[in-house]
Amino acid sequence: MSTYLSAIVAAHRAAAAEDGRDLGSLVEAALGAPEPVPFAAALAARSLTGLGVVAEVKRRSPSKGDLAPDLDPAALASEYARGGATCLSVLTDVDYFGGSAQDLREAKAATGLPVLRKDFTVAPADVCDARLMGADAVLLIVAALDPGELAELSGLAARLGLDALVEVHDEGELQRALDLGASLVGVNQRDLVTFEVDPGRAERLAGSIPDGVVAVAESGVRDAADARALAAAGFDAVLVGETLVSAGDAASMAASLAGHPVGRRLRASGWRSHVLDR
Repeated sequence: MSTYLSAIVAAHRAAAAEDGRDLGSLVEAALGAPEPVPFAAALAARSLTGLGVVAEVKRRSPSKGDLAPDLDPAALASEYARGGATCLSVLTDVDYFGGSAQDLREAKAATGLPVLRKDFTVAPADVCDARLMGADAVLLIVAALDPGELAELSGLAARLGLDALVEVHDEGELQRALDLGASLVGVNQRDLVTFEVDPGRAERLAGSIPDGVVAVAESGVRDAADARALAAAGFDAVLVGETLVSAGDAASMAASLAGHPVGRRLRASGWRSHVLDR
């Protein structure tokens, strides 16, 4: 790992190392927080009638700089909901994306939609904090975690009633996610080393994602045509940030991305069911 990913992950690991809070107390507090809303189930149900949209509240990015630094999380989330978004994704990373836990709280309170805490989860405390701030799902990036960490954080998320969106970029990472038993997988078309987008990455991996796994295509969705193609490839939902945040009419843009017929995933050559192989 280098450049963007290594710098961001290193910063989060350093913060985690300095976190002196007692994990047992954090877990207890998280278990006492309001019950999460089913995130993956909402996407699965939506895909029966058409492509779901996970609409992102995002102020800035390391590669593009400021997108909407002064956005109102509640107002923007309400626009997304009006446009038919199924779920929300809210950036909570402060230093690199300008987000915050308060952004998540406000977006959730304004809509009641299931919310993904979009951040670089590297420690158990991060998972606890997600539920404490009102998130319904956490992001686990395979490229940023070793197998032990991935299993530990996934297990804790399940214990706390949170869904885990396990993010992959290639076949090897996808296999790691499936071996873990992930039921919600995101294919990020953005290379987290260079931050460049490969618009065909998700379609190439679609056939390797088994039936029964909720599949989300992330990054590089620019318009309805992109969304339609990803739906046809078998994705249940798209996670969209920059396109929505930068749109003059977020509700209309969200509506244009949602509802496209979801096709069957055509099995890739050499595909084997991870369920049968276990």
